[in-house]
Amino acid sequence: MPSASVSVPATSANLGPGYDSFGLALGLHNRFSAQPAEEWAVEIVGEGSDVLATDGTNRVARAMARVFQENGEPGRCAHIFCVNRIPPGRGLGSSAAALVGGMLLADALSEVPLGKHRIFEMATEMEGHPDNAAAALFGGLTLSWDDDGPRCVMVEPRGGLAVVVVTGANSLPTEESRALLPQSVPHADAAFNAARAGLLVAGLVLGREDLLAPGLADRLHQQYRAMAIPDFDAVRTVLLDAGAAGVVLSGAGPALIGLVAGTDDDAAFLAAREVARRAEGGIAALAERGTPAALRIDRAGAVVSLA
Repeated sequence: MPSASVSVPATSANLGPGYDSFGLALGLHNRFSAQPAEEWAVEIVGEGSDVLATDGTNRVARAMARVFQENGEPGRCAHIFCVNRIPPGRGLGSSAAALVGGMLLADALSEVPLGKHRIFEMATEMEGHPDNAAAALFGGLTLSWDDDGPRCVMVEPRGGLAVVVVTGANSLPTEESRALLPQSVPHADAAFNAARAGLLVAGLVLGREDLLAPGLADRLHQQYRAMAIPDFDAVRTVLLDAGAAGVVLSGAGPALIGLVAGTDDDAAFLAAREVARRAEGGIAALAERGTPAALRIDRAGAVVSLA
């Protein structure tokens, strides 16, 4: 019986000024496998195993069903096995990983594959925004926009890049975080973000580490979301003092990431490990925070294999 498996990276969306448009794939993965079955069933090991659905309402199953429907096979079902390392509801793209993983599994099991670009469109539709889906699918740093449908482009940083992630013990649903945002913002704040988004991309493309900190500044969403994260400033200060080039909220939070640059990805990862080590004591003094973890950048995106 044909089966398929897929590895999907965690993602950090927004990166400060790139609200709903910038996404970065991280070296932390969920692995999904599936084979055809008479009815939906989901087995979960790891993160979220105690809270995620194990029937057809599971997000991976729903994503597979969406692709089967697109391919004219609405009655197909599958037995799915999930090995989750991305914590749900923490701002590291677990929702997008599930959607991308499920869609790629169904696509691999279909007679006429849709391809990654159509899956990107459908994942964006189900997710509601393209930033996490783009990075999860294509890897690296992605910039997304809407032009009669979602579009994205990959941007290759000139130098190496890694991150230090500090997760929160409690989840913060994206819906709750978005509810904190105002309906409108001053023109000055919009202009500020336009400049900083360009500055961030310039710093990454040119390999200018000195541009990362000012390029990560934001006035559209982070200050409002931080109201639901009492230790936001404390975590940010610890990571900056430990040597991170800049620190931002990861997606809707509560996770924060510190960017670390290097001559190449290996050098950046070694530097990130040192930043994480230096930050460990300061983070441990805060309640309900995970140990700082250094992560590489995933430049490959989701990878599918058939058996």
